[in-house]
Amino acid sequence: MVALRPEIQLKNLGLNLYEVKIWTALLSRGVSTAGELSDIANVPRSRSYDVLESLEKKGFVIMKLGKPIKYIAVPPKEVVERVKKNVESYAKDEIKKLTDLKNTDVINELSTLHTQGVELVEPADLSGSLRGRHNLYNHIEYIIRKSQKSIFISTTQNEFMTISNKFKGLFVKLKKKNVKIRILTQVNNQIKKYVDELRQTVEVTHTENRARFCIVDGKEIIFMVLDDTEVHPTYDVGIWVNSPFVKDIENVYSKLA
Repeated sequence: MVALRPEIQLKNLGLNLYEVKIWTALLSRGVSTAGELSDIANVPRSRSYDVLESLEKKGFVIMKLGKPIKYIAVPPKEVVERVKKNVESYAKDEIKKLTDLKNTDVINELSTLHTQGVELVEPADLSGSLRGRHNLYNHIEYIIRKSQKSIFISTTQNEFMTISNKFKGLFVKLKKKNVKIRILTQVNNQIKKYVDELRQTVEVTHTENRARFCIVDGKEIIFMVLDDTEVHPTYDVGIWVNSPFVKDIENVYSKLA
């Protein structure tokens, strides 16, 4: 039997170490008292009552009335469903708060402050490094959303599938604004389905080159410096540059492709 480490396996359920020990001990008994669980789980008796109260509030256990007070374990699959619903509810509340915050005077004032600050900076100084594929895609989405004229992307076939899934809806909106979108990648049977889905909004061209970059309006470029098949997403690295010379890069690469 494979030995499990509950403190690691159950961290996504939002339990601390004592809660994991008490809950798993209760699961092994079905019904038990706080004292019994304390002994089984090797948790100080003075803490077991607090832990059980916390587990009860989280929906992991049910308190059985009577003397002595006993606790009943809620089935693990039911617990997962409860946690899932709680997370979804919490996420909706947080999203609403952020959506409401977006339209407040505070954000408007901060946006004005940022705009005035950027106006004092040379465009070429607006550049930097991006670490982690999640951050890279977030910033790519950010500069794509601002696009007014054109988007030029070069990517690998594996990354093309991710880009297709993440930005398909955004590409449709930009197409309606007459933004020209072109993607270069290794077109083959593996990605044919994704290429066909994008054909209505995006010009997809075959290339053997595996360069990874995104150019928007001939002014901004994000280029990834590592092979996406050889680096973990956490360690992926990109460079973002805002420069009038980006258009020249786009022109040269278009001819080579």
